[in-house]
Order: sequence, then C-alpha cells, then structure tokens
Amino acid sequence: MRWILVGIIAICNTLGDVLNTAGMKRQGEVEDLRPRSLFWMVRRAAVNPYVIAGIAAMAVSFFALLSLLSIANVSFAVPATAASYLLETLLAKYILGEDVRSRRWAAATLVAMGVVLLQF
Repeated sequence: MRWILVGIIAICNTLGDVLNTAGMKRQGEVEDLRPRSLFWMVRRAAVNPYVIAGIAAMAVSFFALLSLLSIANVSFAVPATAASYLLETLLAKYILGEDVRSRRWAAATLVAMGVVLLQF
C-alpha cells in the first residue's frame, strides 16, 4: 500500500506542477506588483482550467501524502515522493517543450536512484 500511495503522490504532484505551469504561462507575466495588478492576475488564474486542474491534482497528492504518513515514517514518505522530480523533468522536456540539459537530467536521475535505495 505504501508504494501505491507513493505512486499516486508522484503522479498527481507531477501533473499538478505541469498543469499549473502550463496555465500560468498562458496567463502571461506579472508586469508589476501593485494590488490592482495582483488582483487581476489572481482572478485570471482562478478561472484558468489548467490552474484549476493543477490545484485539484495537487490536492489529491496532499491527501495521499497524509494517508501515507499515517502508515509510514516521514523518513520514508518524504524522500520516496521525490520520484516526482524525474517525472517532472520528463514532462517539462516533452510536454512543455523546455530545454532540459544533461546536468538537469543527471540531477533528476540521482534523485530517482535515491528513491530506489529506499526500497532496500
């Protein structure tokens, strides 16, 4: 059950980050930090379907983490969920079209290898 929850957390957290990134990139850059500008940015984000879906996916991830913490030690749960870093790097490259260089691939792979070590 622990690893099923880890999988749910990794997938939902990854989807949440990618959807939120896609939604915010479509929304555009914040030009200034005046209250009126911030209000309109938040308002646009609140109705953006990508952002709404991203928040929902992150909520599922959060509640799965709570469930995992009820059956596993935090010293297992938090590092195990770092598997999402490799998934996020893959989706950033192939879905969002980001330029992911070898140094980032190496870092994400090292994190994933650390997650594999938790199983032993």
